[in-house]
Amino acid sequence: MAVFKPFAAVRPVPELAERVAALPYDVMNREEAWQMAEGNPYSFLHVDRAEIDLDPSVDPYDPQVYRKAADNLEGMIRQGILRQDAQPCFYLYRQVMDGRAQTGVVGCASIDDYLENHIKKHELTREEKEQDRIRHVDVCGAHTGPIFLTCRPQKWLDQAVAAWSREHAPVYDFTAEDGIRHTVWVVDDPETIEKMEEAFGEIPDFYIADGHHRAASAVKVGQMRRERQGACTGEEAFLFFLAVLFPSDQLSILDYNRVVTDLGGLTETEFLRKVEERFQVAPLEGMARPEEKHTIHLYLGGRWYRLQAKDGTFRQEDPVERLDVSILQRNLLAPVLGIEDPRTDPRIQFVGGVRGLEELVRLVDAGMGAAFAMYPTTLEDLMDIADSGNIMPPKSTWFEPKLRSGLFVHPL
Repeated sequence: MAVFKPFAAVRPVPELAERVAALPYDVMNREEAWQMAEGNPYSFLHVDRAEIDLDPSVDPYDPQVYRKAADNLEGMIRQGILRQDAQPCFYLYRQVMDGRAQTGVVGCASIDDYLENHIKKHELTREEKEQDRIRHVDVCGAHTGPIFLTCRPQKWLDQAVAAWSREHAPVYDFTAEDGIRHTVWVVDDPETIEKMEEAFGEIPDFYIADGHHRAASAVKVGQMRRERQGACTGEEAFLFFLAVLFPSDQLSILDYNRVVTDLGGLTETEFLRKVEERFQVAPLEGMARPEEKHTIHLYLGGRWYRLQAKDGTFRQEDPVERLDVSILQRNLLAPVLGIEDPRTDPRIQFVGGVRGLEELVRLVDAGMGAAFAMYPTTLEDLMDIADSGNIMPPKSTWFEPKLRSGLFVHPL
C-alpha cells in the first residue's frame, strides 16, 4: 500500500498567486524562460530557472545557478511573497482547460514507495537531467515542482473532493495567460485530513503520469540525506516528495506526434510503396486526427494518408508492442527510414498534440520529410505497462494541462 500524507506547504499569499505560478522548468528553454519572467519579479521561474537572473555566459548547470535559485527562494519567503502554513494540510488543485476539469490532491509521497515500486514508472530517465534537479533540490532544500501522479478511480476521493470544494472557499482562483483556470482549496480540518490519509493508504499503487526526472531526483536526494543523517524516525521531510495525485478517469493524454527530416533517400512514391508493405494506405480528403487505435495519419507531399496497421505487424497481447508509437517505430521508422533509436537520432522530432496538426503541416511544407499524427496513448495503456514492469517508448504521452510550479513548495 502506498503512503500519501499532508504537509505544511510554503505557498504564495493569495494576491500574488497568479504572478508566482509558472509552467514547469522543463517545458521551455533558457530564452523562453527569460521572456516568460520578464517584468515579473514574482515569477517562480526565478527559482526553477535561476540562470535567467545571471549573465547569459553562465552555464545553466554552473553551481552558482543553484545558489541563485536558493537565494531567490529565500528572498521570496523573506519578502512575504511565500509563506508557510502553520500545520500540515492537504490541498485540492483544480485545473480547467477547454471546459474539461481535473482535480487532484496535493500532498507528499514516500521515496520508499518509489523504491519498492508502489509508485510505478513507465519512462526511462537520463542521468544528466537527474543530476540537474538533484543539485537544485539539495541546494534549495526544497521540492519546488510537483510530480504528477495518478491512481485508478476512487469513488471516495471524488466524493471527498466534491464535498470540500462545495463547502469551502478557494484560496486561489485565477485564469492564466494560456486560458487555463487554476483553483486551490486548503484542506485544514484535522479529522478530514486523518480520514483522507487513511483512505489513501488503502490504494495499492500510484503511477507517475509526468515528472519522472523530478521524482527520481527527489528520491536520490532523500537517499543521500538519509545516509548522511544515519538513524531516521521515518518522518523526516526528505523521505517524502511533493506530488499531485489525480484519479485516472479525470485525465486526458494528448497525441504526441512525429516529424522526420527526410525520407532516407527515397522518393515519395518509393516511400509510400515501402509503407504499403506493413500498412493499409488510403488517401484522406483533408486534415484529421486518427479516430481509433492502430491508425496513423501521414502527411507527405502536401497530402494526408490514413495508415492502418496490418495483421501480424504487432502482438496485441504485448502492452508495449501494441502501442501505436511502437507500431510506427518497429514497422516504419526503423526498417524504412533507418531511425533505430528515436531518443538520440537527430532525424526525428516530436510535436505535442497541443500544437495541433497545423504544426505538422507547417513543418513538412517548410522542408521536413514527412509527419505522423498519432492516436493518443490511453491511461489504461500507461498503467498496464507500468504494472508489467515495462517501459514505454520515448515521447509516448503528452499531458495537458501542465501543473504550475510555485503554488506549493515542500521544504526539506
